[in-house]
Amino acid sequence: MGDPTIAAGSPRQIFISTGEVSGDLQGAILAEALHLEAAERGIALAITGLGGPRMERAGVALVGDTTGIGSIGIFEALPYLLPTLRLQRQAKQAILAHPPDAVVLLDYMGPNMEMGRFLQDYLPRVPITYYIAPQQWVWAFSEKDTHKLVSYSDQMLAIFQAEAEYYQHFGAKVTWVGHPLVDRYPTPPDQREARQRLGLTADQTVITLLPASRRQEVKYLLPTLIQAAQILQQQLPDALFLIPVSAAELQPRFDHAFTQAGLRGRLVIPTADYQPTDAIAAADVALTKSGTANLEVALMNVPQVVAYRINPISARIAYYGLNFRLPYVSPVNLAVNQRIVPEFLQWEATPEALATAALDLLQNPTSRQTMLAGYATLRHTLGHPGACRRAAGLILDQLSMVGSPGVGSRE
Repeated sequence: MGDPTIAAGSPRQIFISTGEVSGDLQGAILAEALHLEAAERGIALAITGLGGPRMERAGVALVGDTTGIGSIGIFEALPYLLPTLRLQRQAKQAILAHPPDAVVLLDYMGPNMEMGRFLQDYLPRVPITYYIAPQQWVWAFSEKDTHKLVSYSDQMLAIFQAEAEYYQHFGAKVTWVGHPLVDRYPTPPDQREARQRLGLTADQTVITLLPASRRQEVKYLLPTLIQAAQILQQQLPDALFLIPVSAAELQPRFDHAFTQAGLRGRLVIPTADYQPTDAIAAADVALTKSGTANLEVALMNVPQVVAYRINPISARIAYYGLNFRLPYVSPVNLAVNQRIVPEFLQWEATPEALATAALDLLQNPTSRQTMLAGYATLRHTLGHPGACRRAAGLILDQLSMVGSPGVGSRE
């Protein structure tokens, strides 16, 4: 039975602010959960926001598309500064023209810090939820930003336990809801079925390359992965290489690199019969960039080798100038604070190193089983299925509390 005070009148408005490809994916998953939860509660709901095509397909009315402005690194971010500022201005104008009943800030630290400050100044009574908070608990350069994040947020919904503990230490109202990808993969997909959809045989050696979700990653990481694949092809001439294509604008670059390298295999482009994720599920091993994709590969129970490269100047400034040293970078390793998957970063990410690690996983049963056991530990650490609905429920709970003492009052 829904709350009649909420159900009456026009739809309640929620604004979601996120950016780039991974934010668009998580925003879409959250939007779907919000609509389902709202329907069960009898709440008429409208969602607007900053995001991308996935969010739009999930029923979000976009005021700006952010998928083309994601970057990692100091110099890499410069070309996107003005487009980001323009999108922020559009979003602020939309929010002031039609103030939402609640706002969700999702990852995307820099722009969302500015959005939090704006809301604090102009709409202090609108409750803010920070969902998938920036990983200050991993690489905070300053506690000042953490204090700001907490001050802007009426509640924080953590996807990692360590994240929840970190922000609680700074006085945040935090709930650990679990990781949303567990909802997508409550159990690993069947490798044989994925191969059947792709027209592959059960006995083929399949190696999948996951080089990028951003254009800059294609520039710095794709050549290394392709060269590693060439080394593997020399060692395993019957192996088949796949590259899933989720972003159409990246397809020409992938196709050119694949063809020039003379790799045996193909790009996997979505059709009515299969999706790019089938290229992961079908694999014996994946060579992948560091990021959310690592968690997806792990939850699909596919052994993986992780690599990442950025502009060499940015890397040296971060390493030597900012003393940016972390025990792990891959979310798989960070989540459990132990080395489950091998990581090769920047100057360590050589084609030879990646190929050697991949061969070990293909030819050494002990290495494979050790990694798969680590994946089981990871799955337990990420929580139980239902994370998105738990998050959606807590966000909608704020709608019924708007105007109550202490809610949405960050002055």
